Amino acid sequence: MKKDIQIPKVENVFLAAVQEWSDDFMEKVWYVYLVNDSDYDLESVMVVSKAFGTLDGEMKKTSLLRHAFFKIPAVSVEKIELLENDVLRLNNEFMVTYFIGSTLYDKKFIFKAQSITPDYVEEVPILFVDGVIVR
Repeated sequence: MKKDIQIPKVENVFLAAVQEWSDDFMEKVWYVYLVNDSDYDLESVMVVSKAFGTLDGEMKKTSLLRHAFFKIPAVSVEKIELLENDVLRLNNEFMVTYFIGSTLYDKKFIFKAQSITPDYVEEVPILFVDGVIVR
């Protein structure tokens, strides 16, 4: 039975953390984007995020945040959420689930602790700005 289950591989869909100016905070802050660099529309997209890790010898974790999107068109991006400076020191996990046609896709993306910094940026496809990418 298990051998008959086929789990499709997620390709050309990834997350990018991009630093942008915020008038609300009057400083640069990090936003996470879902990048659909595929030829297909993503439908019924669900993103569940959390942060976890050890700070000062104590285990910390945030509450779950859930985001839903009806459709993310092919070759486009969708802003998911703001990452507060406090959680950049933790692992930031994003569970992304979506449909292409009638096929369900599912992948866990993790920004490792301390990895969202200007030291690890590269150009983000479609956005054409510098950001930290997890595939």
